[in-house]
Amino acid sequence: MDQSHRYAALDLDEAALIARGGHLLAAYEMKPKRGSYLAAAAHFAAESSTGTNVEVFTTDDFTRGVDALVYAADPDAGLMRIAFPLALFDRNVTDGKAMVSSVLTLLVGNNQGMDDVAHAKLLDFYAPPDFLSAFDGPAANIATLRRVLGRQGGPILGTIIKPKLGLRPQPFADACHDFWLGGDFIKNDEPQGNQVFAPMKETMRAVADAMARAQDATGAAKLFSANVTADDPAEILARCELILEAFGENASHVAFLVDGFLAGPSAVATVRRNHPDHFLHYHRAGHGAITSRQSRRGYTSLVLAKFARMMGASGLHTGGMGFGKMEGRPEDRAVADMLDRDCAAGPMFVQPWWGMKAATPIVSGGMNALRLPGFFDNLGHADVILTAGGGTFGHLDGAAAGARSLRAAVAAWESGTPLIAAARETRDLARAFVSFPHDADALYPGWRDAIPV
Repeated sequence: MDQSHRYAALDLDEAALIARGGHLLAAYEMKPKRGSYLAAAAHFAAESSTGTNVEVFTTDDFTRGVDALVYAADPDAGLMRIAFPLALFDRNVTDGKAMVSSVLTLLVGNNQGMDDVAHAKLLDFYAPPDFLSAFDGPAANIATLRRVLGRQGGPILGTIIKPKLGLRPQPFADACHDFWLGGDFIKNDEPQGNQVFAPMKETMRAVADAMARAQDATGAAKLFSANVTADDPAEILARCELILEAFGENASHVAFLVDGFLAGPSAVATVRRNHPDHFLHYHRAGHGAITSRQSRRGYTSLVLAKFARMMGASGLHTGGMGFGKMEGRPEDRAVADMLDRDCAAGPMFVQPWWGMKAATPIVSGGMNALRLPGFFDNLGHADVILTAGGGTFGHLDGAAAGARSLRAAVAAWESGTPLIAAARETRDLARAFVSFPHDADALYPGWRDAIPV
């Protein structure tokens, strides 16, 4: 059934819709399985709002007034844009706040399985100011962690303890201590939690002791991001309390990690609302199933970043943007811009954030000292949290040396010093070339003759 007479209004002007501020605008790449492009687009809008595949007798004039409307459709490019009236979105009964789960339900809900659509992927969306203000947004960000460290700026240099699974409590804590002798920040890898061979209570007590000893040895504050992901909000809060109790006087040095993509907005909101003073570390494990360029359904990494900031994440993993081991390209810097800028351009919409606190890009996935200068050149700044796992624990002289090599690479980039020249003056950095020879050969040809190791 062609519903374009009701769910399409191609005469609507996007600039006017934005100026009125009464709609969330969404842009999709969409391919129909059959029939006309506009008919499939209109059915998509109907299924995403007030309609279905048939006319129903319960529809009244008010219902028609909150239809989602296709206002642009380009069959040749395979692109469509839909305006969603804000009244469609669910609000909390407790405080009237908006919820990302409701936005996801309408924008990428049942429409992802429609029989007349071959595939559809959400490329970008625009949230107007009144709607955006109804979301929690971040309560803490990189500035929160810098206050603990006693710094004004620059990157926070971190790692992920490797192997990701299989270490018992004391070996895990020992690895933390070794890294903290050179670096700032350690995160649980996302599968780590309360395994039978590493009970959380015992592990967290050992890590807290390792942090205290590393701080005494270095005279510098250290940070730990603890995984509190769970199915049950009560379990999440129990993990938070267990961890804070274990760290005691260093409780403010703790961030809480949530697998935000897999555990969902409920898990993020549970931590954001109950522990707003702590950095909320959003890990996006699993997102590639829908955000990958190979996936024709779901939504993009940029859309994920916008949702994460809206729901209150302090920081989000952004990958290496083509400079690490994970899928990515240099243009993925737009994901980082969407997190930490007051106004950022997506592929389809410019999104002002109207004062919502910035979130922090967290860089991970195959990064090491040799790759950092190119990454920072591409990003244009170094206001990030770096979590280099193999890039520190793969250093031939150990994790502390690996951490110091990262710090030396940052200093070289900040001063404009070529990395090979910096490596001649810093042994830890020079040894990073030997530790990661494949990257060294690819990025710095001739290094073997230029650096005495």
